[in-house]
Amino acid sequence: MLRRWLSSFLMPKLHWVQVEVTSHCNAACVYCPHTAYQSRWISRHMSLSTFSKLLPSLARTSMVYLQGWGEPFLNPDFFSMVAMAKQAGCRVGTTTNGMLLNSETIMRLAESRIDLVAFSLAGTDEKNDACRQGTSLKQVLEAIQSLHRAKEKLGASGPAIHVAYMLLRSGMADLAKLPLLLQGLGVDQLVISTLDFVPRGELAVESLVPERTEEYEELRAGLRELRELSERYGLKIYHQLKEPGERRLICPENVQRALFVGADGSVSPCVFANLPVSLATYVAKGGERPYLRLIFGNLNEQPLPAIWRQQAYLNFRRSFFTGKLISLCQSCLKM
Repeated sequence: MLRRWLSSFLMPKLHWVQVEVTSHCNAACVYCPHTAYQSRWISRHMSLSTFSKLLPSLARTSMVYLQGWGEPFLNPDFFSMVAMAKQAGCRVGTTTNGMLLNSETIMRLAESRIDLVAFSLAGTDEKNDACRQGTSLKQVLEAIQSLHRAKEKLGASGPAIHVAYMLLRSGMADLAKLPLLLQGLGVDQLVISTLDFVPRGELAVESLVPERTEEYEELRAGLRELRELSERYGLKIYHQLKEPGERRLICPENVQRALFVGADGSVSPCVFANLPVSLATYVAKGGERPYLRLIFGNLNEQPLPAIWRQQAYLNFRRSFFTGKLISLCQSCLKM
């Protein structure tokens, strides 16, 4: 009770905490930093000891999302973390590539009381398997359907089933095929993302950040068609589309009321600020840049409220009101 009161006093209620339960991955998606930086990548599982240090703060968090730059189900303690977070009183979600979900795991997932499970896709045919190497569209769709059936068997309303769809420029023509592909699988929502972090120069062409009005209108029309088709199948659509030249004043990663915890316990404002890699570069506005992790503390050394109150972290959050953003945020394609 005392620990919960102290967390309430020392930091605000958070909208979400994203937790990287592992940075290991069994896939090699061509657009992912894990693949681009594989020779320098640090793969590790978050320990239960580190995760437990989050629990006092999770009591005042609306959602904990158990996923970062890896496949969550590779961590053998995944279901223990779900149970601990649920006991703390917050909603729990995760995103998976679906390759590790056999019938036993799916039933366990349905029984875990997890609130949201999202499945990653980046195509509606063999293109998905080509760019999400190590995964299978057929197997992912079967896992989605199996989870839906497990819910029905248990008479459970959850977990909500989402599809996290990476929309690449080369895949624009596939958008309209999505509603029919997902029909009858029990998917509640389709979340469309674009390539917001470009780890290699040759991938820049796949980033859908409209620079011209004509390009923006074409993309908006495609998304409008997708929404109209999806409504016929009872499928909700979520996406964020920027107009050409638009500069956002509020970070879409909600850095004022959300944060990211790496598998090593490091605390950052968002998942893009904490890749487990060094001596890497990325492509952003203005060209190639060195990648530098932005970390304000570590749960294994300080409690989360103390990290949140650090002057450097406070100054970072204030920078979004003054407009004096650090380089990583200035160059972010989400902004």
